Amino acid sequence: MELLFAYFESKSRLILSDAEKELISAKFRSKHVRKRQYLLQEGDVCKYFSFIDHGAARTYSVDEKGNEHILHFGIEGWWMGDHESFTHDIPSRLNIDTFEDTHFLTITKDSLQELIEKIPAVAITIKTIYNQRAISAEKRIHAAISLTPEERFQELRATYPDFLQRFPLGQIASYLGISIKTLGRIRSGGK
Repeated sequence: MELLFAYFESKSRLILSDAEKELISAKFRSKHVRKRQYLLQEGDVCKYFSFIDHGAARTYSVDEKGNEHILHFGIEGWWMGDHESFTHDIPSRLNIDTFEDTHFLTITKDSLQELIEKIPAVAITIKTIYNQRAISAEKRIHAAISLTPEERFQELRATYPDFLQRFPLGQIASYLGISIKTLGRIRSGGK
């Protein structure tokens, strides 16, 4: 829970009181997911938004040919969930699974709304998260339509170097929208 408290304080630039920490602790639940297990499967409704306390996960879809398309990676201090499914109580089009044994702190929509209403640090943090997600989505779209595979890889390496250590190269290639062969060529300097 300490990482979550620090996250709220860092994002909001407010200090949580002991009473606020108690309320946050009461609303979040611990969930352990073993390596290669699902947090969310396509077709299920996303009932929880999940903060990664420890571990690594990915959000992805699978097309009609069985190809995986990775939308997001997450490591400690990141949130995982299908925002559309969570917000509208509709079946998810996405899967979320883990690459390591992962400890999540999960919260329901009603509990999150209560924290937003009662704790300014949570309200500010959630607004910040939504803004960051919108910016991140715009950057991903721009990269996909404007940058070369080499530029996308360099941007990923500069922005999220931990991803290259935590996730297999095939998953990195999927996230970048390139083949594993192309990623291998880029990493070897084009030879």
